[in-house]
Amino acid sequence: MASSSAGITPSPADVAPSASSRFHFSPDPPPLPTLTPEQRSYCSEALQILRQKLRTPQRIAQEFSHLQANRMTASQVARSCKVALNNANSEKNRYMDVIPFDQNRVVLDACKDYRPEAKGYVNASFIEAATSETVSRFIATQGPLSHTYEDFWAMVIQYNCPAIVMLTRLVDNYKTAKCGDYFQAEDGPRDIGNVCLMTRWTCNTATSLVLRNLEVGDKVSEEPPISVLHIQYPEWPDHGVPKDTTAVREIFRRLYHVPPQLGPIVVHCSAGIGRTGTYCTIQNTIQRIIAGDKSATDLANTVSVFRSQRIGMVQTMEQYIFCHEAIIDELESLTSESEPSR
Repeated sequence: MASSSAGITPSPADVAPSASSRFHFSPDPPPLPTLTPEQRSYCSEALQILRQKLRTPQRIAQEFSHLQANRMTASQVARSCKVALNNANSEKNRYMDVIPFDQNRVVLDACKDYRPEAKGYVNASFIEAATSETVSRFIATQGPLSHTYEDFWAMVIQYNCPAIVMLTRLVDNYKTAKCGDYFQAEDGPRDIGNVCLMTRWTCNTATSLVLRNLEVGDKVSEEPPISVLHIQYPEWPDHGVPKDTTAVREIFRRLYHVPPQLGPIVVHCSAGIGRTGTYCTIQNTIQRIIAGDKSATDLANTVSVFRSQRIGMVQTMEQYIFCHEAIIDELESLTSESEPSR
């Protein structure tokens, strides 16, 4: 598979160390994005293209079939994921067939595993399909395991991640563990290794989202703690899609106002590819459309690029269709609700 991820690894030096500590997160509903006449035109044009495509389901089916036919083979994965498959790191993977590529994996400067062969490993990948100051970058990662909690939070601090999108329950309906309780949302401060967490506020929304404003700091660092918005959508079923697009669009709207320059947004489900890839595709596409990127309506290309950065992003045909539906619903809402700026 051709790679499109070279050079996407952001440097923590590109962001002020305390940048996200200065961003104010509120439990109140976010303000509606205000579009310029030009941006409204971009959205209207994209709407026409995507509506027409949704009316031709055979085209969507062909695109997804082509994506599936071009998946990486096991031998290609083995050659591209040597650090993840190193014996020192194998126990850090929730699923041994969902691991990051060497070329765009997240590398930790400091973690509890000081063995040289571990090479700062965490099962997480930098995800990007455009280079623009108005389009968010992502870190796609697995649901943390109990012994990788500290590594997860070290990653959030190191890369100044302002938000975490959690698209899974801790345990699914069949009593299968899907993610560890890495945020431990009880009252008061709690320590996870060298990381200290404090919950500033928590609220539930009408769309089944659970919002938490966390303060996250390194106990041995002189840098101030950072403020992190944790958004959990527990109703999104594994390998499936939500019953409607409302909650996913609320996640987008809450993150729309977070400046991309702060740092990458962390997105995870259980493996960090199906629901994770679907959400990343939705937000990335809408942001690029608003920015005037006409290529953004080619979702097959976006998913292909994402799959070159993390294997299996957007796992099912149902999820691929849902991407189109959510984007169309949000563009319709933006063009009808947003008033042009004066």
